Amino acid sequence: MAELEGPEFGKADFVLLDEVTMEQFLENLRRRFSQGRIYTYIGEVVVAVNPYRTLELYGPPAVERYRGRELYERPPHLFALADAAYKAMKRRAKDTCIVISGESGAGKTEASKYIMQYIAAITNPTQRAEVERVKNVLLKSNCVLEAFGNAKTNRNDNSSRFGKYMDINFDFKGDPTGGHIHNYLLEKSRILQQQPGERNFHAFYQLLLGAPAALLASLHLCRDPGAYRYTREGAQGSACGDDADGYRAVEEAMAVIGFSPEEMGSVRRILATILHLGNVGFVAEGETAAVEDAAQLSALAELTATAPGSLRQALLTRTVAAGGGELIEKGHSPKEAAYARDACAKAIYERLFCWIVGRINASIAAHDYDVRLHGKSTVIGVLDIYGFEIFDTNSFEQFCINYCNEKLQQLFIELILRQEQAEYQREGIAWQSIEYFSNEPIVELVEQPHRGILALLDEACLAAGTVTDSLFLASMDTRLGRHPHYTSRKLCPTDKTMEFNRDFRIKHYAGDVTYSVEGFLDKNKDTLFQDFKRLFYNSADAVLRAMWPDGEQSITEVTKRPLTTGTLFKNSMVALVENLASKEPYYVRCIKPNDQKSPTLFDEERCRHQVSYLGLLENVRVRRAGFAYRQPYHRFLLRYGLRPPSRDPRQPPPAPPHLALPPRYKMTCEYTWPNHLMATDREATQALLEQHGFQDDVAYGHTKVFIRTPRTLFCLEQERAQLIPIIVLLLQKAWRGALARRRCRYLRAAYTIMAYYKRHKVKAYLRELLRRFQAVRTLPDFGKSVVWPEPPAVLARFQDASQRLFCRWRARQIVKNIPPSEMGQIRAKVAAMEALEGLRKDWGCQRSWARDYLSSPRENPGQALPFARRLQTLKDKVHFGSVLFSCHVRKINRFSKSRDRAILVTDQHLYKLDPRKQYRVMRALPLSTVTGLSVTSCQAQLVVFHTQSQDDLAVCLHKMQPAEDNRVGELVGVLLEHCRATKRELQVRVSDCIQLSLRGRRRLLTVETRPGAVTPDFGKSRDGFVLYWPGR
Repeated sequence: MAELEGPEFGKADFVLLDEVTMEQFLENLRRRFSQGRIYTYIGEVVVAVNPYRTLELYGPPAVERYRGRELYERPPHLFALADAAYKAMKRRAKDTCIVISGESGAGKTEASKYIMQYIAAITNPTQRAEVERVKNVLLKSNCVLEAFGNAKTNRNDNSSRFGKYMDINFDFKGDPTGGHIHNYLLEKSRILQQQPGERNFHAFYQLLLGAPAALLASLHLCRDPGAYRYTREGAQGSACGDDADGYRAVEEAMAVIGFSPEEMGSVRRILATILHLGNVGFVAEGETAAVEDAAQLSALAELTATAPGSLRQALLTRTVAAGGGELIEKGHSPKEAAYARDACAKAIYERLFCWIVGRINASIAAHDYDVRLHGKSTVIGVLDIYGFEIFDTNSFEQFCINYCNEKLQQLFIELILRQEQAEYQREGIAWQSIEYFSNEPIVELVEQPHRGILALLDEACLAAGTVTDSLFLASMDTRLGRHPHYTSRKLCPTDKTMEFNRDFRIKHYAGDVTYSVEGFLDKNKDTLFQDFKRLFYNSADAVLRAMWPDGEQSITEVTKRPLTTGTLFKNSMVALVENLASKEPYYVRCIKPNDQKSPTLFDEERCRHQVSYLGLLENVRVRRAGFAYRQPYHRFLLRYGLRPPSRDPRQPPPAPPHLALPPRYKMTCEYTWPNHLMATDREATQALLEQHGFQDDVAYGHTKVFIRTPRTLFCLEQERAQLIPIIVLLLQKAWRGALARRRCRYLRAAYTIMAYYKRHKVKAYLRELLRRFQAVRTLPDFGKSVVWPEPPAVLARFQDASQRLFCRWRARQIVKNIPPSEMGQIRAKVAAMEALEGLRKDWGCQRSWARDYLSSPRENPGQALPFARRLQTLKDKVHFGSVLFSCHVRKINRFSKSRDRAILVTDQHLYKLDPRKQYRVMRALPLSTVTGLSVTSCQAQLVVFHTQSQDDLAVCLHKMQPAEDNRVGELVGVLLEHCRATKRELQVRVSDCIQLSLRGRRRLLTVETRPGAVTPDFGKSRDGFVLYWPGR
């Protein structure tokens, strides 16, 4: 019972009022309105007050809050009512309907949109494409119907000027499969004239203020609504931004519904036709009328796709069939032509609206639905109908609207009373009939055959000769003068609020309404000359032609007299009431809190009037006449005795010792908490209520308990509210303990599984490793091509260590097969690799290193013998052990002069030789004074020997065979290997900008590639020297 709302919000259900009086009803309504609680129950009826502001009540969280809940489990809301109707339809396969009523501006249209939104949100969980399409069309249809059927009035900026009933078809799974919309009594007289401050239908202003300029030009329209007679009165109230946005929304909605671009273009042209038609003026030419501006006819003919001559003839003349098949053309006077023009405009718009409704119905109709395959189809109907209207001047439209409300009010009270009586009879509860106001005499006053107002109106319309509205009023005075709910000024001459020969008054259920009889006959006849029907039937516009099927008839063809507007409306109301009576109804009663559209003002007199004519007090009294509250036994125990709904006797005894509460904490009754052991839920309910002393205020039905007064329910709720925190703590303790124990079991099981799985992974990895590497000794590459298996995370470090060991073992196997004579070269290459790997791209590791290249006749043809003599001389002189390296070079000195020289590196000295002078020694450096080498990362064969004396030697190896041979790595490797053998450190640096010292002076040496150069050469730069290396 809306337990989430506190007492400061008032009573969530009017049935729970202490006294059913108008004052208490209004006070509760005011309190809830001021607190933002705009919904209140009367049993299963929702009373909705227009808040005139945006409330956070309708988003996805609210939908989820009410989805699948019972009506009283959450605070009052439209979603709760919609869910109840949906569940009743789905569970019992029974058609239901939601009837929304209230006066203009009370929020009926918004309520219907929220109900549609909720139904769309809770259906089609499997996202079937066709169901989604139907849902989108149902939702988008509201936008289109509002544009063409709603208008701004003094009471409502978006007033529905038609009645709407929508059937939504559902399959056996509860998903929407289609629907159908019925429309009632469009207020087409609004086309011609509006009250001060009001506007025409939204569609006209949306077209004028929202359409692109090019489209308006093609329709011969301008942007100003004041330029057209039919929209001039509402031009001052036009809201450009809203209408422009509305135009785009309607275009998008029509596209989603399935209107083709051609159909949408036809709709725009028809709207433009009506606007232009209103501006057509007539002047007298003799005894007949003529069109003031012929250019207007050309534009109208283009928009309607008709011949200009035929259009002119239809506007200015009327064709009448005389006896013997003869046709007579009768010219109009200017007044008659204007009447025909206005009748044509009204008829065009009405038929356009009906065509749009039919087009939407065609789009949402359930196609290919077979009951044998898809199950029984059920329906939810949503009725958004106009409420009672009492204006300063009430005409034929208000008469029909108020008659409609009398019919629905009669149905409302009868159904509510009938449902109550049926439930009491079904449950075996004694029921005492109550008296309630019956408006059947009022309904009969309007619709009784031969004697009712509609019958007298039809009789006056069919009478021969000239019959005026005042004669019709006199006829009603004569034949209805004794009816208790009818009066007029003639019958009551002292009542000066009515005019003679004009006004009559009906004492409606909602109050007395004075109607002006002027226009009743014309509006009931709804005369439209056959000429217009034939004109538009022969139009080249397919949409316009489809609206006028009766234009196909020949003027000489004898047909039945068409039914009058009043009779058609009465027949539609009778059919509507029969349709609603065949369904299970749910009601939304909308109330307008004030006329100023203020979110804070609560006009008590205004609301009192609405509560009165809506019959809300009678509804409360009917609901309380027997019992204010009823609930199935198992749900009652679930709330107040914590009896779970399952009644399986095989369940273990409840309330184990560690969960037992002290007696004072039993959930309202110690015999039923947490599980009762009685034979039936009825006995347990009886024990609970008797323990509290409520046995004299309740009655027990076959399946439900009935509580007579709200005070009993409040006592139970209050006691329950006091015990809930204790029960919650108990349940939290038990549940948290259960969760902790379950989590502990899960963790133990998980750790056990993880341990076994890890052992399995380790064993599988080791077996796979053994399988792959058990034959590597016999492989040519000793297992280099073998792919290591992916290790478990726990063996990642083990595999890294194993890979290092494997690499060492494999290297040892390879080294064992190398001849001793090659080991020196191998060691030198390893030393060079450690120094240059990753720093210099190519360092000559792929070739054999000869070391002493100057002694080779192939490398040094013609000079190998002189070099050999010089080498022998040096050996005899210094007694060196071996030659480490020799090669021709290009050197640079401190004077920036470069010369061709040769270098000889022995195990004792580094010599600079002059090859032109029999390799005469020009400089000898003890090898122990060489502290480091610098080389570049590029292909250049530049080597700088750094010495302890700060007098470095910079050379570039050249004259090599082949010319592209790379010997820098060889020179670095042999020197590093020699230094390691002599246990001396030698630094090797790789840089493209080398710093060197010449006689203590620091210089920079860089390398620059020179295209077209044949041999390398040194040059001078700003900071030192540059080596120009041949390249592309």
